[in-house]
Amino acid sequence: MNVGGLEFGEADSVLTITFSRPEKKNPLTFEMYRALKERFYALRNSSTKVVVLTGATENFCSGGDVREIIGALTKREYPELLEFATLSGDVVRAMRTCPQPIIAAIDGVCAGAGAILAMASDLRFGTERSQVAFLFPRVGLGGCDMGACAMLPRIIGLGRASELLYTGRAMSGTEALAWGFYNELHAPAALLTAAHEAAQQLARGPTLAHAMTKKMLLREWAMPLEDAIDAEAEAQAQLMQTRDFRRAYDAFVAGTKPRFEGN
Repeated sequence: MNVGGLEFGEADSVLTITFSRPEKKNPLTFEMYRALKERFYALRNSSTKVVVLTGATENFCSGGDVREIIGALTKREYPELLEFATLSGDVVRAMRTCPQPIIAAIDGVCAGAGAILAMASDLRFGTERSQVAFLFPRVGLGGCDMGACAMLPRIIGLGRASELLYTGRAMSGTEALAWGFYNELHAPAALLTAAHEAAQQLARGPTLAHAMTKKMLLREWAMPLEDAIDAEAEAQAQLMQTRDFRRAYDAFVAGTKPRFEGN
């Protein structure tokens, strides 16, 4: 299914979302922001187990379309500008609060809001030739966009994040791996396959437990350690009541692999 530059396809409980405007290196439009927000929020009540986020052809996403978004924003007043900035931030909020792990498969250009959407994913697979750039200062904006100042330092460290957010320079694939932005590097031709293999592995796992892990990663963001330990005790006690927990035990006793069913 194609919705205004986005392709949605689902197989074996894995939803693949593809930025699909390859002639312009897959830039975002207002319609695409709204569609992403709605789809990620809808995943809260969905049988989908994992999401793969990628771009068509040789690029991930070049950020907001210069003519369709940036040009339009220069003609708007503050209330409308705030409305758009809130919408774009809501996409990240929807990504972080949906229960499914999100794997970003990143090749080629990954810039601006595209870099933010990669950052907001749970796992990131890249290529050596990819270029990740938080290029907001190049268009006269701060690096404080869509949660970047909160999330990026937690992924790659404050000093490195500060450099990228101040300069807007591109981070190479090998640098992104060394800095911890990427989890893995793959050849371009093998990238999407690797992302889908990882997605299938997660989908075969205990989805309720994965959802709890993601929930607690977000919930414990600013918790004192003592509170986090208590919160995790409650979370694990809840999961110990699930059938998947019992299935894992029964499989261990039988010497087989558990078949998780998400309940």
